[in-house]
Amino acid sequence: MLSLKRIFLTTLLLSTILIPGIAQQYPVFSQYYFNELVINPAYAGSHVQFSTTAMYRNQWVNFPGAPKTYHLTTHTSLMKNKIGVGLMLNHDEIGSYKNEHIYGNYAYKLHFKNATLSMGLQAGFNLLGADYSKLSLQNPDGIDASFSNLINEVKPNFGAGLFYSTKNYFLGFSVPFILNNQVIKSVEELAGGIREARYYFLRGGAILPLDRMNKVKINPSVMLRTQEGQPLTFDLNNAFIFYDVFSIGWSYRLGDSFITFIDLKINDRIHFGYSYDLTTSNINGFSNGTHEFMINFRTIIRPIHGNPECPQYYNYR
Repeated sequence: MLSLKRIFLTTLLLSTILIPGIAQQYPVFSQYYFNELVINPAYAGSHVQFSTTAMYRNQWVNFPGAPKTYHLTTHTSLMKNKIGVGLMLNHDEIGSYKNEHIYGNYAYKLHFKNATLSMGLQAGFNLLGADYSKLSLQNPDGIDASFSNLINEVKPNFGAGLFYSTKNYFLGFSVPFILNNQVIKSVEELAGGIREARYYFLRGGAILPLDRMNKVKINPSVMLRTQEGQPLTFDLNNAFIFYDVFSIGWSYRLGDSFITFIDLKINDRIHFGYSYDLTTSNINGFSNGTHEFMINFRTIIRPIHGNPECPQYYNYR
């Protein structure tokens, strides 16, 4: 038998992450703020030059079996910035469960005098798995046979988005995963059948100078998020940018957490970001919060890009 503590923690994790009607099936990032491609395929190629971002999220520290997420996105513009292409890789694990996302991104861009409208698509598949041998059991010899199963599922999916940007403003809408695939059939009796939920994201923001020399800027933004069968929720974000080198800010995620973050320009090619989520939900009795790290690398590849005009790191166009 599983210990009472393990049963409680596993049930709580399933009820807050996997079971439809309660759940967050796709990992939630705090630093989408600096990497919009994690929620919107239309963002592909928006940096013009080659850009790759690695992220690591350690959620609910000290909570046994809590989620850990490793994420990599790479994208660039092609054909004189008429299109953008990208690749998104994601590894998410929680207890004995794991989830891999592998998606390609494509964006077609319409350029206006002072703005760009990008229309994006993504397609790929999710690798869903569970290895019950990772569970810590008090009596491994007397457990139910279902706990010895190794589950692996391949689920294709696709999504779409729009991204409109000027130098100082942007607005995006996306549905990253459209298909409602059924997943993890072995727990149908427990959860009544689990299906991938469809998410909708609406996000907008601005960068506004606070002084005549543009040395200090304010960067407010908001994201509205909804999942099928769930109420609308939102993130309120704000940051201050100093000399286009350093950014510090905060976010409030409705019913979940209060977030602080920083971003630092190491050099013209590398930026580093860190955020800390102070959990405000009932999970805070078991967790010491969430840490998330981000590093971004950008470079111009002359045979591909020529001599392009690239947006500054903290601008949208």
